[in-house]
Amino acid sequence: MKAVVFLGGGRITSALVAGLRLAGYSQPIIVHDRNLEKLKEIGRKYRVVAEPDLCRAVESALVLIVAVRPESVRELLKQIAGFELPRPLTAVSLAAGIPLSMLRSKLGPPVKWARAMPSPVSRSGQGLAALAFSEGFPVAARKRVRDLFSLVGAVLEIPEERFDAFTVAYSSSHGYHALSALIDAAERIGLDRRTAELAAAHALADGIALWRGGNASLEELSQEAATPGGIASAVMNAIDSRGYKKSIVRGLRAGIRQGRKNARR
Repeated sequence: MKAVVFLGGGRITSALVAGLRLAGYSQPIIVHDRNLEKLKEIGRKYRVVAEPDLCRAVESALVLIVAVRPESVRELLKQIAGFELPRPLTAVSLAAGIPLSMLRSKLGPPVKWARAMPSPVSRSGQGLAALAFSEGFPVAARKRVRDLFSLVGAVLEIPEERFDAFTVAYSSSHGYHALSALIDAAERIGLDRRTAELAAAHALADGIALWRGGNASLEELSQEAATPGGIASAVMNAIDSRGYKKSIVRGLRAGIRQGRKNARR
């Protein structure tokens, strides 16, 4: 049985498998994880083959998706290197900060490596994934990888040197963080929690949906929503005066540093 095989049964694997099943993907999916309880749960929930044996999981792979923490990648690849690998083998790493050069050095031919950075929102079918392929990646295999990730959302193919920047910029955590901050601020100025949640959710989601679905530029929509001398304009000016935009840049740079630190472990 040749299947899509996930090594690691954590949150991103669960999100991707949920999105694939939602999209009607009916081909075999195998998940390997050392945590047997986690394996049983994901097997029951998403109709996947829960495979506790790493070697059997790898041998079954048409596409091998490495979905473990960055600090666990080296040891995992060291184990896999001792197996008799399928030929050829398409492998996709989801590990942030781990470059293709390192992946190839630890597990080279017959493995062809790609990197992917998908969103947990993939479980809804509305995610976003960036892809980067190593040199000489076969055309048919490239299409297979793109087609797989396109089932759970939009796909961008970007140069690997932009991967770290994409990783820290695209995360759905930005939306959750902004939503939480706006809710808390609205409560502090007098709204009850439920009203604050409703107001904040509409403030963020409705404007973004309008921008994504229409033809107006972000600048045009911003001017429409915050006319000079108005309440919204006063709010935005006060926020910016406290260094809001600079704080975002500092945060993204901190994320890049952390990703590179994790990759060196």
